[in-house]
Amino acid sequence: MNYQELMKPVISSNIAELGYDVNDEIVYVRFSNGTLYIYKGVPEYEFNALRDAPSIGSYLHRNFKNVYAYERIE
Repeated sequence: MNYQELMKPVISSNIAELGYDVNDEIVYVRFSNGTLYIYKGVPEYEFNALRDAPSIGSYLHRNFKNVYAYERIE
């Protein structure tokens, strides 16, 4: 599946869209500046917690950075 089909807009000052590939456990994060990062090996419950967090950016910083492997792909 094309990652763009997975992306959904979110309400956040720093993040524009999120997506999740269940089969590969990859989270897609499109920032407001247009950059796209992937986070690898993320369980579905962790993605759901990110998506539903009161502050998506804070949750990402606290619970994803230095926990899951990530890379910029765009």
